[in-house]
Amino acid sequence: MRILLVKMSSMGDVVHNLPLVADILHAHPEAQIDWVVEEAYADLVRLHPGVRRVLPIALRRWRRQLFQPGTLREMRTFWRELRSQSYDAILDTQSLLKSALVCRAARGLRVGYVAAACKEPIAACCYQKRLPYPPVKAVHAVQRYRDLAAWALGYRINTPPHYGLRRPELSVTPGWRPSATRYAVLVHSTARASKLWSEQNWQALISALHDQGLSAVLAWGNEAERERAQRLAQYSALAQVVPQKLDLLHWAQILSHAQVVIGLDTGLTYLAAATGVPVVALYCDTAPEQAGVEVDTPHYNLGDIGQPPSSASVLAAVQQCLTLAT
Repeated sequence: MRILLVKMSSMGDVVHNLPLVADILHAHPEAQIDWVVEEAYADLVRLHPGVRRVLPIALRRWRRQLFQPGTLREMRTFWRELRSQSYDAILDTQSLLKSALVCRAARGLRVGYVAAACKEPIAACCYQKRLPYPPVKAVHAVQRYRDLAAWALGYRINTPPHYGLRRPELSVTPGWRPSATRYAVLVHSTARASKLWSEQNWQALISALHDQGLSAVLAWGNEAERERAQRLAQYSALAQVVPQKLDLLHWAQILSHAQVVIGLDTGLTYLAAATGVPVVALYCDTAPEQAGVEVDTPHYNLGDIGQPPSSASVLAAVQQCLTLAT
């Protein structure tokens, strides 16, 4: 049996899609699973030993560089690879027009949701088999994706989600690594300002981690986030600001060896959870019922839309995670 998964972005959604691999292989051990994913997240998918072939797509870059030399050649190569073999099922859990068009271009039975359950209803026109399902925000993303695969491939889900990522060895990491043996990673930034937790709360958390002898490793992705990380680092002599942008393989190594990860509703937080490290996820403008951390290892989802968690509740959850992990 050959299966193609189409989940191209974003990082959090790609992580939420990982349990499908374990589900499918549990029900069909002989299955060969390929995956179409944005090139930025291809290394993340490659960490799963159950994925046979990763097909990186570069839609974001191609749109910006459409008329540059080499772009059309890259596009032709991708479509040729996509159509190089046929599949028993092509599962589009993204349910956007762009993913549905990729699904349509592949060779095999195209499976998705009915129009009312798609993020972009027009995507349903590309599917040959459509799962009747509630609207997008009615069911947690992990369950939503797992249900589509189970329905399409004829099996029942009777286990917690298993993400299956290999835990990379920190010792082989090139370049930067945390200087402390015991550290917590703080994912304090996200693309949407409404998702942010106040700097005052982060300061209290960093001070509390310092009192427990834990170094706070502060992540960032752009200049404004780096400046915030530097401000926050002033509240502990043990704090470390990541000195450079890191790729996903590097981040997977750092996250998976942390004592705990405290993060906002963003990709690195979900990647940390998928590696099995204890996670405290903070929600200030999104609902954890829709896309919160869902794993069988120590974790807490705190806050809700318009209800950011208090620093006291986060500190208590961090302490509980550290206790459960020992």
